[in-house]
Parts: sequence; C-alpha cells; structure tokens
Amino acid sequence: MYEPIRTKSVHAHGPHRSRQEELDTRLAGHLTALLTVTDELRALTPAAELDAAGRRLVTEIERLTGHTPLRAEPTASAGTPAALHQRAHTLAGQALVVATQRGDTAGAALASERMHAHAAELEV
Repeated sequence: MYEPIRTKSVHAHGPHRSRQEELDTRLAGHLTALLTVTDELRALTPAAELDAAGRRLVTEIERLTGHTPLRAEPTASAGTPAALHQRAHTLAGQALVVATQRGDTAGAALASERMHAHAAELEV
C-alpha cells in the first residue's frame, strides 16, 4: 500500500548563509539604496559633499560585496530635494541599525555621518 519516496524532496534545504553573510547582504542593500538617493540628490543639487559621500558609499559597498555597485541613472521625477533627504535619512538609519548588529564600525560611522548630513538638510 505505501511506497517509500525514492527521490529527494524538492524542498530539501541547501547550504544556508551565515548570520554575518545575511547582515552583509542587508547592509550592502541599504547602502546601495542610499547611494541611489544620493545620486538623485546630486542630479538635482550638485555639491562636492554629495560627490564625496557617493564615493565613500561605493567604497563601502565594494568592501561588503566584492564588486562595484550598479548605479541607476538619475531621473527627472525623483522627487523634491526635501523628500529625497528624508528618504536618505531613513535609509541611513536602517543601514546604521544593520551595521551596529553586524559590529561594523566603518559602516556604522558612514551611516551615522549620512544620517546627520541629511538631518541637517532637513533642519531636524
């Protein structure tokens, strides 16, 4: 009546990433999103400070992922500078949380710096 299963389950779990690898991926994702918003801000209001921030974000993402991040072309409908600064502030905060969980002082310092810069632009 009962026939045993002779093939491996399609639901078999493969190798899992470690917690550290998961946090690396999350942090790189938040920093990449922050880089995209920074590029949008640079397109609307060019500034040397945003150029430097973009370079530092790229360096940090390269350290985490081992490759240069893909960068989107800034769009005309990205939003107002205030909305972009708000989004960047939120993303930097998320990156700070993940960097702190990961124990990454360089990532946390960069995220904190970006949070403060965007908060100053928002006059928070």
